[in-house]
Amino acid sequence: MEYLDFEIPIKELNEQYQKACRIGTESDVDVSDTCKQLEKRIEETKKEIYKNLSAWQRVQLSRHPNRPYTMDYINAICGDSFLELHGDRNFGDDKAMVGGLGKIKDQSFMFIGQQKGYNTKTRQYRNFGMASPEGYRKALRLMQSAEKFGIPIVCLIDTPGAFPGLEAEERGQGEAIARNIQKMFNIQVPITVIIIGEGASGGALGIGVGDKIIMLENTWYSVISPESCSSILWRSWEQKQIAAEALKLTAKDMKKQKLIDEILKEPIGGAHSDRENTFKSVEKCILKSYEELKKLSPEKLIENRMNKFIEMGVFQDA
Repeated sequence: MEYLDFEIPIKELNEQYQKACRIGTESDVDVSDTCKQLEKRIEETKKEIYKNLSAWQRVQLSRHPNRPYTMDYINAICGDSFLELHGDRNFGDDKAMVGGLGKIKDQSFMFIGQQKGYNTKTRQYRNFGMASPEGYRKALRLMQSAEKFGIPIVCLIDTPGAFPGLEAEERGQGEAIARNIQKMFNIQVPITVIIIGEGASGGALGIGVGDKIIMLENTWYSVISPESCSSILWRSWEQKQIAAEALKLTAKDMKKQKLIDEILKEPIGGAHSDRENTFKSVEKCILKSYEELKKLSPEKLIENRMNKFIEMGVFQDA
């Protein structure tokens, strides 16, 4: 079990609990009362810590190495029904962007999302979840295929940003993202977007135009990461906590600004602390979104989608 810096009190209590249980197992000493007290203290400490998380702490939770990634959600929700599709039919197959057909109950969906790695080798293979132009072109190809066959789309966002390498820029990174944004407004099937981890910059927006935009509780969504913002404003990463607060990037901030539609609660401790229930919540959320959106005609779907984004940032002087 890996702990973040603000989770150290929980780590210390867990170690005490394990030590007490070990003493009880290895000797005749009755430690049942001590164990019960420690269990109670652990739960109380968890509730106290997680109900008062700062923006930076939520950013840390969104990056937790044990947090489930896109393929974890897809495999848990769809099981053996998922069929991954590859390639942009132009340059290649981007491993940082995954997509394919899967079923929830009897309903087919086109799933698209960024995929991070679990260790050094797979992180390099997945390019740390940073997609190149061919990844966004693959995503668009899959969306247009889903539109052709009347299949609803689910986009799972978890990326520190689009790949900023020279070769990606040479192949039209900005154009690929801009084209996706443009084309997604006119897709004639329901699009549900769920931020499951990091939602940074154009890398997230490239698959982020949807009819319903939902964020898990401990995720973030912003034009720039706190570290990059800090390095621009203060020439150092040391002010990243201040930057995280100023950027208003948490799910609560996004909902307050009416930039998202819903916040999906996570188990105490984050999505990784109870994966099973997190997967069930996301599955239920996808089905609920689809049930609402399938009642709308393609024309109404597009009109509502466009109006949703047009209204973002509109204000009046009092």
